[in-house]
Amino acid sequence: MSYYRNLPLELDENGRASLVDPSGYAVEAHDGSDLSDVVPDGAGELTEEGGTTEAESREVGEEREEELYDINIDPVTRVAGALAFHAKVDLANEQVLEGHSQATLFRGYEIILEGRDPRDAIDLSSRACGVCGAVHSIVSSYALEMAFPVEPPPLGVWARNMGQAGAFLYDHSLHLFLLAGPDYSEAMLSKTNPGLYDLAKETSAPNEHLHGYETVGDIMDALNPLEGELYLEALEKTRDARQMASLMLGKYPHPSTIAPGGVTTTLSRTSFQQFYSRLDDFFDYAKKVAFLWDDLLDFFLREMDGYEHVGERPMNMIGTGIWDDPDAYNARYEDADEWGRARLSTPGVIRDGDLVTTDLTAVDVGTEEFVDRAFYEDWTEGEQRFDQSPTGEPLSPYHMWNKETTPKPEGKSWREKYTWGTAPRWDRTPMETGPHSRHWLTAMAEEVDNPFIEPTGDGLNLHVPEAGEPEMTLRWDIPDRLNAAERLRAKAYHLAYCALVCYTGFIESLELLKQGKTDVHTPFDVPKKGTQRGAGFWEAGRGFLTHHIVIEDGVIDNYQILTPSTWMASPADPFGQPGPYEEAARNTPLLEEYTDESDFSGIDILRGIRSFDPCMPCTVHLHTDDRADVITEDVTACGCSFSEGDQPAEEAIRDIIDRESGEAEAD
Repeated sequence: MSYYRNLPLELDENGRASLVDPSGYAVEAHDGSDLSDVVPDGAGELTEEGGTTEAESREVGEEREEELYDINIDPVTRVAGALAFHAKVDLANEQVLEGHSQATLFRGYEIILEGRDPRDAIDLSSRACGVCGAVHSIVSSYALEMAFPVEPPPLGVWARNMGQAGAFLYDHSLHLFLLAGPDYSEAMLSKTNPGLYDLAKETSAPNEHLHGYETVGDIMDALNPLEGELYLEALEKTRDARQMASLMLGKYPHPSTIAPGGVTTTLSRTSFQQFYSRLDDFFDYAKKVAFLWDDLLDFFLREMDGYEHVGERPMNMIGTGIWDDPDAYNARYEDADEWGRARLSTPGVIRDGDLVTTDLTAVDVGTEEFVDRAFYEDWTEGEQRFDQSPTGEPLSPYHMWNKETTPKPEGKSWREKYTWGTAPRWDRTPMETGPHSRHWLTAMAEEVDNPFIEPTGDGLNLHVPEAGEPEMTLRWDIPDRLNAAERLRAKAYHLAYCALVCYTGFIESLELLKQGKTDVHTPFDVPKKGTQRGAGFWEAGRGFLTHHIVIEDGVIDNYQILTPSTWMASPADPFGQPGPYEEAARNTPLLEEYTDESDFSGIDILRGIRSFDPCMPCTVHLHTDDRADVITEDVTACGCSFSEGDQPAEEAIRDIIDRESGEAEAD
């Protein structure tokens, strides 16, 4: 049975996909009056206005118009980058009726990379984000390794694995205590839910003996921004984790040691000893964090009626997997299913709570990007560049190897275009990703064979070694719902997961050094003729991450970056389905204590959005040394123009690139 439910693909007995109806990929050809043949399951029928019947049924009658309010949160604070969110709420009935996610900046990395030496992609794409600056370098190196091709030595693979896992320890500590944590602090709850905070002060914390806080209210006090104990402790931990990443990758963010074929870091036994001296403390910290968040989230789920629906969505998740086995990884697309399943976090897709595939090629082939509600030109009217993957699987014209990035800012309309973020879909289904999807996929697939990370089908056993605290097995269970609480809980347990990846790498690396296998890099040649394709499949802290490259006669002809927050901050798609942030907001009840619009903060909407850990710099991929070369955005009109005059953004970017190329040739 095919796992493609909405794409015009079917699988043969060997699992190979074939195209059933060549015209079935087309979306823009439909006028919106009859799309029942391509509307994904559960999306409802498309209406002439561009919504779905399901969405239309949520519209409020005229007699309730006076109770509706437009809430515009711009910017959404305590997220990475520029995110705005619009919601229409019914305060009297404590409901969110509409939600629209807006990525408000355009940056242009994919255009900047055109025409450059392929090796430039590693350093330039790293600047897509300063929070996770190493991960773009690494996934870019994977794309180049596939295109060249070149295979890294085992120690080089472990250096990347350990450096990235260390970066995740930084990233997750930051999110749990500096970004999302304040939503659950005394400073917030005493204003939005004072009754709940009073109850928390009287409620004993079941795991006090493991984390040291007597009541749930004490945990809330410790989460207070800038002065709370947990907030300040997390600052120290982020520093330690960045040092761990730097030991493996040279520096962080934006390491200069990442290259196709491995890394160029100088690594010795001393490097790993310094790494472990910081890792040892994270074993105890991971134990503390898991039980602390268990107590806090269980209290909310038990005492705040309706909290289980905050940020709730269908259990549709996707992941590329991460942390390679050096004995399996060879960078080749045709072997990606095998080396993907050998990873310490399993790739795949979960739809409606069911695991439908762990094939990395199926994850790739089933992915499309749409721009119907985004400020870009559609690129599918011309001839399709690639109609097959390297293994002969049919490719959609909306696949990343076929995508072209052409900015087209227009007037904002919630029923038309309203964001710089695209709408990625897998099998034309909205997906989310993150530490929770890593846990879910790995647990259900039961592919990981590791002494410290044990998938059981219904959860994970994480065997954390002794440090200051005794050896301990942390148990994460697959939950019944996917909501804000379970995203945060999974992230809390993911600290232990990442620490165990680091521990595995430490043991394996010392064994390699003992055997004299000290190489961290394999030499390579950049092909000068012909067309080469590559894809990097990896994960950022927030989940799914791919870089797709096309090289033509030795230079980059096309480069496409698809990030986790692009998936989750996406606008509605051609089928009327909202993006994950939008859907999560629509499902969120309003639980704060308010009397009218004047004292309504929207904290429940924000808790749902922040549980995804938005990272907007990655979402909408300019800066040059010439101050005149700055792309500016008129947020009110969602227009993008050159700072000197009204030159369109695309022309401005290409002029800058052409001028820089001319200056370089002159030099």
